[in-house]
Amino acid sequence: MKPMQIDFARRSWRRALYRAHPAMLLAGAAGAALLLAGVVLGMQASQQQAARDEALRVQQRKLAAAVRAPVRQPETAIPEAQAAAVNAAVLQLNLPWRRLQDAVAAANSPAVALLALDPDPRKQTLKITAEAKNADDMVGYIEQLKQQEFFTGAALLRHETNDQDPNRPLRFQVEVQWRTR
Repeated sequence: MKPMQIDFARRSWRRALYRAHPAMLLAGAAGAALLLAGVVLGMQASQQQAARDEALRVQQRKLAAAVRAPVRQPETAIPEAQAAAVNAAVLQLNLPWRRLQDAVAAANSPAVALLALDPDPRKQTLKITAEAKNADDMVGYIEQLKQQEFFTGAALLRHETNDQDPNRPLRFQVEVQWRTR
């Protein structure tokens, strides 16, 4: 006959532990150790991920700030003389040369010889030095300049007779003001 186990004691975890097979106890201890190791590793991984996320957010903020704020170049002081020279060159390059040339050519006559064109971009004036055979040709040329649409006016600045030349031409200088666009 098979022995019968009669046990009237109350059930408790101590009794269950006492009656458990040693292999079961070993498996339970191994499972608890694995569980504990998993929890510890999971917490470490979570902390590392949080640190990486924070570092990424900081880098993104820096990048966004760099994109928003223009890159400031170190300011170098430009000497006044150099700045004035550059500005004068820019003004000379921006002269309406084509329109000036067309307006002067339209007023030109065979009796007048152009010697020099001296533009002043700041005042928007053009000084024309020319020679004519006589005073009537000079006055006619100045009137032709006044009638050009591109010029707002023309004024005789000076005139003189060249006594060294056998033809004795009349050398004169006219200042014309041009229109802005």
